[in-house]
Amino acid sequence: MPTRRTLLKTAAFAPFLSLDTHSTISKPPRLKTGDTVGLVCPAAPAYSRETVQITIESLQALGLKTKLSPHFYDRYGYLAGRDSDRAADLNGMFADQSVNMIMAMHGGWGCARILPLLNYDLIRKNPKILIGYSDVTALLLGIHAKTGLLTMHGPVGAVTWNSFSVGWFRQVLMDGESVLFRNPARKDDNLTQTKDRVFTLRSGVARGQLVGGNLTVLSHLLGSPYVPDWAGKILFVEDTHEDIYSVDRMLTHLKLAGVLDKLAGFVFGKCTSCEAGSGGYGSLTFEDVLNDHITPLHIPAYAGAMIGHITDKFTIPVGLEAEINADKGTIQLLERAVA
Repeated sequence: MPTRRTLLKTAAFAPFLSLDTHSTISKPPRLKTGDTVGLVCPAAPAYSRETVQITIESLQALGLKTKLSPHFYDRYGYLAGRDSDRAADLNGMFADQSVNMIMAMHGGWGCARILPLLNYDLIRKNPKILIGYSDVTALLLGIHAKTGLLTMHGPVGAVTWNSFSVGWFRQVLMDGESVLFRNPARKDDNLTQTKDRVFTLRSGVARGQLVGGNLTVLSHLLGSPYVPDWAGKILFVEDTHEDIYSVDRMLTHLKLAGVLDKLAGFVFGKCTSCEAGSGGYGSLTFEDVLNDHITPLHIPAYAGAMIGHITDKFTIPVGLEAEINADKGTIQLLERAVA
């Protein structure tokens, strides 16, 4: 395995190796029972050793082994260590032939800071599953854009490993199925479904490669070389604890940057605890903002998918060809996400 010094030395030249968006798609190998998951902290620190232990036990229950990165427990303010060390840990996990999948322990802050320090040639030559969400969106989009590797928007280590999330994780990454993502039909004790409903913004069916993640992180990457070509893509986004005016501002940013007009389809997952701001000015609703920005695009679009800062979540491959049905609120993978 390359030394940390070697990884940092090669990473220093990484920005000059591949500045153009990569056009060739590559799939990581399928995750199998007995494989090793490399746990990394590319953003926020690992605050609780008990949470880490629960993650390890959960992955073991799936028949997987675990390995912590060298700087896993480092702290530098709100970050899990210095940028150079977090980048070296991620480079090291891609270089480590004993590691089959790389999972972020947390989201948080700071993943975008290490994008210029990653060794994209190394990553391209050692394709493996990279999974996470929230701030990890920066890595999912950046690595996909620079290498063509399919990345996975799904659980981080510190999530609730319930049957819903585990089921999609297993089907996509371990069974290699071309799944149909559909929200659960749960009425509970009600006459009709009241939770996890989807709503159509614009009817229709669209095909294209899935790209997306956290709206805040994605919008802050615009103008950098770490985003894909948006033409013909299906954009999925989610967010949490954002005022409605902030969601409006970010979608306006995507519109002014030319992103929205290039899309083939659009899915907004969950905007958890996204409320109207205080101050007595009044507010648009979440639906108002989506209708203002998305409906006029005249592309199939819906909202409410199980994507986001929620307990039950899909595992969505970033870069894979898919078909959305905005009337049914479904996402159909058109091929398997793993080799």
